[in-house]
Amino acid sequence: MTTCPTAPHPPEADDGLDGRPFRFLLAGTVAVFGNLSLLLAVVPLWAEEGGGGHGGAGATTAVTMATTVAAQLCMGAVLRRTAARRALSLGALTMGVPAFAYALSDGLAWTLAVSAVRGLGFGMVTVAGSALVAELVAESRRGSAVGRYGVAIGIPAAASLPVGAWAAHTFGYLPVFLVAGALGVVAAPLSACARGARPEPAVRPSQPDRGRGPLRPLLTPWTLLFVSVGTFGSVASFLPLALSAPGAAPAGLFALSTALIAGRWAAGVRNDRRGGAGRLSAPSALLCALGMLGLGAAGAVPEPLAMPLALVAGVAHGFGLGALQNDTLVAMFHRAGPGRHGTASAVWNTGYDAGFGAGALTTGLLSQTLGLPLHATFAFLALVLTLTAAATLRRTRT
Repeated sequence: MTTCPTAPHPPEADDGLDGRPFRFLLAGTVAVFGNLSLLLAVVPLWAEEGGGGHGGAGATTAVTMATTVAAQLCMGAVLRRTAARRALSLGALTMGVPAFAYALSDGLAWTLAVSAVRGLGFGMVTVAGSALVAELVAESRRGSAVGRYGVAIGIPAAASLPVGAWAAHTFGYLPVFLVAGALGVVAAPLSACARGARPEPAVRPSQPDRGRGPLRPLLTPWTLLFVSVGTFGSVASFLPLALSAPGAAPAGLFALSTALIAGRWAAGVRNDRRGGAGRLSAPSALLCALGMLGLGAAGAVPEPLAMPLALVAGVAHGFGLGALQNDTLVAMFHRAGPGRHGTASAVWNTGYDAGFGAGALTTGLLSQTLGLPLHATFAFLALVLTLTAAATLRRTRT
C-alpha cells in the first residue's frame, strides 16, 4: 500500500502549479517516460537484429502505438469511474514490468507481443497524466502547467532517446531493458501520490452543445497533431538507421529532444500571457516540417556536413513539435470545456500516439516495399505535414 506525504490543504487562491500533488505527477512522469524513451530507438534495433528487417523494426513502434490508442479510446469511460492517479500508477507498472521480458527473445513475434502489452500501459499513462494536469492546476495557469508537464516528458527523452541506442551497442541490450523496467516500476508509487484537489466536475445532460458533436471542435488540432507527430515517430524509430555518418544520429536526436522541451515551455508561457491557444499550431507545424526536411537531407550530404545539419534540423523539428504539442493540448482543453478534461486528454493522446505509430510504420513500409532510402521517406513526410499545416492556416482564415 502506497503511503504519500500529506500537506495542509492549499489555500483557496492556490493555483496548484507549485503544489505537492503536481510535483509527484511530474516526478512520476519523468520516470515513466524514461522507460518509454530509453526503449524507443532500442526496441526497433532489437527487432532488426533478430531478423525483422526495416518492416519489423517499424512494426514494433506501430504495434506499441496501436495498443496505446486502443487503451486511450477506453480511458474516457475509465476516468469517470476511477481516479486518474490510480490509472496512471497501474499504467506505469504495465509499462515497466513487461520491459524486462524483451531480454527473453529477439524474435519478432515475441518483441511485438511485449510491445503490445507495454502499449496498453502507455495508453493509460498518457490519458491519465494529461487529465491530472487539468485536474491539479487552475485554468488560468494551465498553459504553464502543460509546459512543465511537457518538460517532465522531455527531460527523459533528451537524456534517454539518444543514449538508449548507444548504451545497447556499448553495454548490450540487457542492461537497457533492466533500467527501463526499473523506471516504470518506480513511477508507480510516485504517480499514486498525485492526489487531485480539484475533481473534474460532471457535465449535466441538459448542457447545450451548440448543435455540434463533442469531438467535432477537436478535429482540426487533432489532425495537425497526428501528422506532425507522424514525422517524430519516423525520426525516433529510423534516424539511427538513416544517418550513417558517425555521431550524426545521436546528435540529431539530442538536439531534437532538447528543443522539444524548450518548445513546450515557450508555448505554455506564451499561452498563459497572451491567450489564444491554437494560434501557434500551424506555424509550429511548418517549422517542424522544415526540420524534418533537414534531417532527411543529413542522410544525403557528405559526412562532414551530416552532423551540423542534423543538429540544426533537430532543433527546428523539436522546437516546432514541442510548441505544437502544448498549443494543441491547451486548445483542446478549452474547446472541450469543463467536465470533459478526460475526453480532451484521450482525444489528444490518440492523435499523438496514432500519429507516432503511423509515421514509423509508413517509413518502414515505404523503405522496404518501394526501396526508397530512409532520407527520401523523411522528405515525403515533411511534404505531407507542410500541406496539412497550409490547409489548417487557410481554414482558420476563412
